[in-house]
Amino acid sequence: LFCFKSSGIILGCTLLPIRVFLAWILLIAAWIVAVPRLAGLSQEERSKPLSGWRRWLFHPILWLLGRAVFFCVGFHWVKVKGRKADVKEAPILVVAPHSSFLDMVIMFPAGVPSVVSRSENINLPVIGALLECNQSVLVSRRDPESRKEAVSELNKRVTSDGSWPQILMFPEGTTTNGRCLLRFKTGAFVPGVPVQPVVLHYPNELVNAVNTQINVCLFIVLQFLPVYTPSEEEKKNSRLFAGNVQKVMASALGVPASDYVMAGRIPVSKLNDLSVPLEARLDLPFTKSGLFIMMIDRMIDRCRSGAEGTKASAEELASILGLNKKTAIHICSLYSKDDTVDLRHIYFNMAALIGHVDEISLFHSAFAAFDREGRGSLTKEELTELMGALLGVPQQSTEELYDTATEDQEQLTEESLLLVLTTHPIYQKVTKEILQSKGLPSANGTSVNNNRSLLNSSVNEDKKSE
Repeated sequence: LFCFKSSGIILGCTLLPIRVFLAWILLIAAWIVAVPRLAGLSQEERSKPLSGWRRWLFHPILWLLGRAVFFCVGFHWVKVKGRKADVKEAPILVVAPHSSFLDMVIMFPAGVPSVVSRSENINLPVIGALLECNQSVLVSRRDPESRKEAVSELNKRVTSDGSWPQILMFPEGTTTNGRCLLRFKTGAFVPGVPVQPVVLHYPNELVNAVNTQINVCLFIVLQFLPVYTPSEEEKKNSRLFAGNVQKVMASALGVPASDYVMAGRIPVSKLNDLSVPLEARLDLPFTKSGLFIMMIDRMIDRCRSGAEGTKASAEELASILGLNKKTAIHICSLYSKDDTVDLRHIYFNMAALIGHVDEISLFHSAFAAFDREGRGSLTKEELTELMGALLGVPQQSTEELYDTATEDQEQLTEESLLLVLTTHPIYQKVTKEILQSKGLPSANGTSVNNNRSLLNSSVNEDKKSE
């Protein structure tokens, strides 16, 4: 064990700096090639597939430089099984599992197809220019209109009879440990065109930054499965299409096909358009004490104060809840991608969990908190924030819930929303299982809460430090 750790440290100290240096040199070289590829083109011309010298001159150079980057990272040889389908056979390549950024090595055996990427990535140095050069489809996960535009653009490309390059997508939508396949998002399956499943096999037990540093070379097997042509029923039902492709890929990998998706770091199930956590988000060991009630009151006072607002940093959250900074940062990470959090989300989630107020009072307080202008109604965006606070996980969209609650009226009032949440055959499960703090059952029928051990350990650390 000592020899293994020593060799890992030595290889990490020598290989990592060399690999990072060479990779960045090659990425900068690729950026230099990518910029002139689109030079002189108007926005309208950039919305069309590249052709002529802009494709045949730059494409092989970018392929070579990109493959060289992954050679430096450690992929000296990539084993490929099966045959990659032509763009006319399968306009979309769906790849799983998605373990890390290293999965992008598939770009080169696949011929550098276009990809679907977060719109925020276009602002990254070098990477943004490469995405633009690749004519990637950009989408903002937080903007429903952006998602609609992305679906429209995707549909246009995959029905162009081969004019556009293939589109490569990771249908899980997030990175996982590869031990099961998360439920596929439907984006790749909405157009209803044939797709080619591609599965990734890593002979290494784990593939992460540590392995990259301490291994001289990395191994991967890319397996192109037969093209999956949807039936007429699957063309009309993208959820069915996605589920059947997921099962085919899970079978090829020898892993289970899960019906769960991920909201940030939290596994959730779907109730129509709502993401419902499989477990309680927070369960502090002192939630029943009077001390905790005082902390809750302080959080409410902070939310009501116009000066400081509802946003709090990890340091402020630690002070309010009496936690150490490590735990506060972890809590922030559950609700956002930075070290800040909306205190309303934490308050309503905690209040629901500990029964600080009854569910009707909690709902009334939540509605008032997100009705910013005090008009007695909520917009779609405010409803999305409200349900995110009550359920404890960010919601991408609540459009179905909004339409259901406003079916007979123009505005979403507190009464109409509460009526749907307490009487609708699907949405009433939210009220019963979340607002009444019963939690969601695990696979064996028992309630689970994996956050307890982490928070208990953090409190123990506080006691030790004292």
